Amino acid sequence: MALKFETFSNQDARGGWRPGNNFGGHSLFKALGHPRTMAQGRELAASLAKFQRLVVYDPEPSPAAEHFNAFFPVPRDNLAAVLVQRVEDIGQTRLGLTTRPVTDIKALKPDGVLITAFDAQLLAKQIERLLPPDCAVLTLDAMRLPDTWLSNRGRYLDPINFATNFAFLRDEAASAANGNDGLHTKVVTANYWTGYGAEAPALWCCLFGADGRVLAEWTEENLGGAFHSIAIDSRDVRQRFGLDDFAGSLFLHALRVKGHDVVKYALDSFSDSGLQLSCTHDANAWPADLYAGVPAPKDGEKLLLWVQNSHPLTIPAGAIGINLMGAQAISWYGQEVPPFGTVAVDLGALLPEARFPDQIEIQAGRYFVRPRYEIVQGEGNAKPGRRRIAHANVERIDLKPDPNLPKLGGLIGKGYIMPLPILPVDEWRSVTLPTPMSTAQNELPLRVALIDASGETVAEEYLGRLARRESRPADIDAWVKAAGKAMPSGYGHVEYLYDFREGGEGDGWLHALGLYEQRASGHQAETIFGAHIYNMPITYRDEPQSYTHRPPGLTTRLFLRLGDAPFDSICHLVYPASLPADSYGPGASETKLTLFDGQYRPVAECDIAIPHGGSYFFKVSALFGDAARQRAGAGAWVQVRDVTCRLFGFHGLQNGQQSFCLDHMFGF
Repeated sequence: MALKFETFSNQDARGGWRPGNNFGGHSLFKALGHPRTMAQGRELAASLAKFQRLVVYDPEPSPAAEHFNAFFPVPRDNLAAVLVQRVEDIGQTRLGLTTRPVTDIKALKPDGVLITAFDAQLLAKQIERLLPPDCAVLTLDAMRLPDTWLSNRGRYLDPINFATNFAFLRDEAASAANGNDGLHTKVVTANYWTGYGAEAPALWCCLFGADGRVLAEWTEENLGGAFHSIAIDSRDVRQRFGLDDFAGSLFLHALRVKGHDVVKYALDSFSDSGLQLSCTHDANAWPADLYAGVPAPKDGEKLLLWVQNSHPLTIPAGAIGINLMGAQAISWYGQEVPPFGTVAVDLGALLPEARFPDQIEIQAGRYFVRPRYEIVQGEGNAKPGRRRIAHANVERIDLKPDPNLPKLGGLIGKGYIMPLPILPVDEWRSVTLPTPMSTAQNELPLRVALIDASGETVAEEYLGRLARRESRPADIDAWVKAAGKAMPSGYGHVEYLYDFREGGEGDGWLHALGLYEQRASGHQAETIFGAHIYNMPITYRDEPQSYTHRPPGLTTRLFLRLGDAPFDSICHLVYPASLPADSYGPGASETKLTLFDGQYRPVAECDIAIPHGGSYFFKVSALFGDAARQRAGAGAWVQVRDVTCRLFGFHGLQNGQQSFCLDHMFGF
């Protein structure tokens, strides 16, 4: 069964605009389950047993008492009543009792009251005259973080106080017995908070081992100036704290920040030999009920799901399940996962019949943030196999079909666009696959367009009303051959679009998966993302999105992290446009690429023009040259900036013709 506390609200995300779009999720579950305060939470819960008549005063309509109880069980033997402040909340069931008005507290004569709220001084003052003289009053303020950590000391549950995320961190020495050749990870981000006016931000880091024990805890106190790069390398962490092999969760909390309540990052996973090279994005910060978009393995592949328990709670045996997308039968994982523990679940053992292009759905129960999956290819005979890591994505349970979408027609043009790159066809093979990503999506009425980098549509196909169970990949090699029309630029992108010509429903949460293979090495990568409305001046349901202003978002600032030698960086930028150029938008973008060193000092610049509706692929070594890259040094990154349009980007690393990685970029 899913945990009974809220981690995300669609109403918060779409009900009203604010910077960051509330993608960090609810603050209450973060405050209650924070690693830094879980000991105080347990002490608070244990202290409740000493009272003869305990009363819980739960003043908010979102029952904080139930949330607290999920983390730290409230004793029932001495619980006399659960009281509420709002008349509308009287008669509900909370903590197994029927709620009563707080005015009943005088007749109850408790010797202990727990107010399930933070910033509870005023609430305590309001009921003071109703309490017996010797009644103790406890509040959730007993488990507050230090004030010096807070961005807004006036409101504890302000989302900006809980700019947190989880990263996967692994470091393993080469071992023939374990079939690996040395596995490492590196978290890379930038201090974008100072760019929004934050003073002295810091990053608190807590590394949990696979068993949930704390392996290391430290604070990155000096994040430098605005947009200085930040890197946490598993090899450095291992050496600094004298650790053995580990694979676990790195909890990140950005302190004293402004602008964004999410810690965004790129995570590189690599091995000593280069047989492993992957990049993934941040973990989404809030645990969801379901995840999807995981492609089933091919013959000869082993598929692992890295589950990072995101709470100070044990995940019970049988609480994590997997099934084929659209199927009713669920296979359940039969082992417990300790609080903040990490486990690699062998999905092939749970679902042996699954084979690509099948897609796998994950029953997560709000126990863990967006998980990564790892595919090991060709492992055996004590030799390491190629590995790649990618992300599952959140499958929403709170959406319904939007009846307006089929009626909007030319007003929003193409409307929602799901773009995926077609990498240069002489080096890479590209395959794309639409993926159901909402429980409301029983069908996907779609068409797909193959678009050259110039913006020219090479081919287009109506896919019909795809059933939830139907998984139909588009092999770009085969599609180009069948179309009998080569891509003039040698690369481009694919757009998945709603098409209601035969009816059907859509909810705007359209997703697709891109799978890529380096022809020379056979190394593979995959990335997944969702549709947005792009580059039009009117808005629909807060689209086109904006990170920093009210929608529409019509500008671009993307972070392209650079790899250290021998890795070159690759980037694929797409200029998706819901409206045609003659309706809105310049004929080409006015994009500036700036190479910065780690202290945000410009080293080199390059101006490019991406055709409206087209794309642009580049390698950093070719664009800026080796001399500029060497001058930029460690921690260098490239800013993709455009004030005329919203671009969507994908980034990766390339180790010559041996391996590569690819995922979508983050903006700020």
